[in-house]
Amino acid sequence: MSNQRKRHTPEQIVRKLGQADRLLGEGNTVADACRELGVTEQTYYRWRNQYGGMKADDAKRLKELEKQNATLKRLLAEAELEKAALKELAGGKLLGPGRRRAAIAHLIRTLQISERMACRLARLSRSAWRRPLKGDTPADPDRALRDWLRKFAKNHPRWGYRRAYHGARAEGWNVNHKKVQRLWREEGLRVPQKRRRKRVGASTVTAPAAVAPGVVWAVDFQSDVDERGKAIKICTIVDEHTRVCLGGLVERSITAERFIEHLEELVTEQGAPMVLRSDNGPEFISDAVADWAGTRTGLSYIPPGQPWRNGYVESFNSRLRDECLNINSFYSLLHARVVISDWKHEYNHERRHSSLGYLTPLEYARSCAHTLEEIDSHTERT
Repeated sequence: MSNQRKRHTPEQIVRKLGQADRLLGEGNTVADACRELGVTEQTYYRWRNQYGGMKADDAKRLKELEKQNATLKRLLAEAELEKAALKELAGGKLLGPGRRRAAIAHLIRTLQISERMACRLARLSRSAWRRPLKGDTPADPDRALRDWLRKFAKNHPRWGYRRAYHGARAEGWNVNHKKVQRLWREEGLRVPQKRRRKRVGASTVTAPAAVAPGVVWAVDFQSDVDERGKAIKICTIVDEHTRVCLGGLVERSITAERFIEHLEELVTEQGAPMVLRSDNGPEFISDAVADWAGTRTGLSYIPPGQPWRNGYVESFNSRLRDECLNINSFYSLLHARVVISDWKHEYNHERRHSSLGYLTPLEYARSCAHTLEEIDSHTERT
């Protein structure tokens, strides 16, 4: 009989590396851990280099970076200071010397940085910054017009420079609109813009009470990061009656189209629920989700700023955060998928709920005797 080598999938490798970490943490040697896993030490170290830690080139580069630590700290401090300065100037590009001078004055006053650095960040020479402007001297020929514009803006705070131009022409000022616009900007008379209201999804049905399986599916997203700081987004779908976690995506980002594909898979496997309950996230209120729902299911959006209206999935997310995300450090997206998938399997098959009579969600779902007739009778009573 031929001796065939056993090939492990990436998921199996990740799980075995996690088991090896636990064995090593208990005081076992690498040889003992490899014997328990049924692999050679060479295979273990190859897996660790490929899936569990840094590669040799990364370690070499880390040593070089440590030698340059002092220089990097100084560069990082300057970069952070420059980043803070750019955030202060986040109103647009500095296209003119007037805006550059205003930016320099703001940086010196707000961040207490040196004149030299402020001029460098605003890309204006120090001589030009120190040269006094005509508008700052008593001989400013536009002083009277500036005073008139400030008075006009005070009397009409919601009117812009175009109305000011026509008003100035009506009162006898011989100016064109370009000059009025320039003086209006120099005086800082910009009209404040009203904040755009947040888009709120339009519910198609009123969510009924989850008196039986498959009536209400609660959906929500939460986020985490791996050891490299890259985002990990998790989609959770819970049956409100049985508390079963039906599925869930673990991706770098989840678009509305990807969310719809996952819903289609669950509907094919489980059947469509009567209602999908969610918050007003952009993935949930998109036109693509509304078009997909159509006649399949109803959409029920909770009011903005009221997460307790979606309490079942919020409770599930808190358990996921406390029992899985907060005690694991993910070094890759694959690692996160494996660990979160294992935790959800444990949640459905082993974790007992006091609200379900200390049954697991799947045990309760199998023993659940509620039917659609009970849903209809409950609806008639209410």
